Amino acid sequence: MNLSARHLRAFVALAEEKHFTRAAQRCHLTQPAFSALIRAIEEGTGMRLFDRTTRHVELTAEGRVLDASARRLLADFDLVMEDLRDHAARRRGRVALAALPSLAAGWLPGILAEFHRAYPGIALTLRDALLDPCLDMVRDGVVDFAVASRRADMSELDSEFLHADRFHLVCRDDHPLAAQPAATLAQIVKWPLIQLARNSSVRQHLDAALGRRRLRPLVEVEHLATVTGLVAAGLGVSIVPAMTLFHFRRPGLAIRPLAGKAPTRSLYLVRRSGRSLPLAAQTLYDTLVCQRAHIASAEHATGLSQ
Repeated sequence: MNLSARHLRAFVALAEEKHFTRAAQRCHLTQPAFSALIRAIEEGTGMRLFDRTTRHVELTAEGRVLDASARRLLADFDLVMEDLRDHAARRRGRVALAALPSLAAGWLPGILAEFHRAYPGIALTLRDALLDPCLDMVRDGVVDFAVASRRADMSELDSEFLHADRFHLVCRDDHPLAAQPAATLAQIVKWPLIQLARNSSVRQHLDAALGRRRLRPLVEVEHLATVTGLVAAGLGVSIVPAMTLFHFRRPGLAIRPLAGKAPTRSLYLVRRSGRSLPLAAQTLYDTLVCQRAHIASAEHATGLSQ
C-alpha cells in the first residue's frame, strides 16, 4: 500500500487524540470516513496498529514503529511544501544569469540591486563573458538565461529582442572630431582607430553593419577599459555602443553620436528552447523585459547630453 500524507496525518491525529471522534474532527472528516481511512491503513500494512476500547485508543507495538516514521515523513513533507511556497512567493530561489561584459558592468548592476531589494531571499549569480561563452552557458544549462547578442548558430536557443544599441564616437576632447556635434563614418576612418577584438559582439556588429566599409583598426584590444586608456592617451579614436559609454564618461574625453543612420548592436534575452524558467529566473527575466523603454530613453538622454 502507498501511504499518502492524508493517511499519515489521520494516523498521527488518532495516535495523539486517542479518540476517534476528536481525531476525525481534527482532520475535518466524518467519523465513518475517518474510521474507514484508519481501517485502510491497517489493511494495507497487514498489521493491527491500534488497540481499541470503548473509552480510548492506544498504539500497538507496530503502531509505535509507524508513528515515529510517520512523524518524520510528515515533517519532511511540510518542509518541502514550505520551500515550494517560499519559491512561489519569491521569498527563496536562485537565478544564474550570463551577460556581455559591458552590460554586466554598466546596465545590469542597478537593476540587480533593485531586484535584490525586492526579493532579498533570491540568490543571484552573474557570469560576465563574451558572446560565444555567454550563449554556450545558456545552451548547456549553466545559467538560466543571458543578456547578449545573437550569433549565426542559435540552435537550441530562443531569443527575445531587448534593444538596438546605437554606436557612438569616443575621442579626446581636444580632438578635431570633438568640435562637431556629430561625426560621419567617412570622417572617422581618416583617423587611427582603437577597436575591440573580432570575437567581441561590439566588433562583430560594427563589422557587419559597415559591410565593405569595414574599418581597419590601428590597435585591437580585448577590453573596453583598455580602449578607454588608449583613447585617453591620444593614440586614436573608437566607435562603441551606447551601453558601453559609462567607460568613457571621464575628464578629457568626448562622446559624439554618429551622423545619419548609425550602426547598432542588437541585444536579446536568450534562453533555452522548450524549457520553462524557474519562477525566480522568470521574475528577473520579466523585470529586464520591462526595462526596454528605460534603455531607449537613457540612450536618447545620452545623445542629447553630449
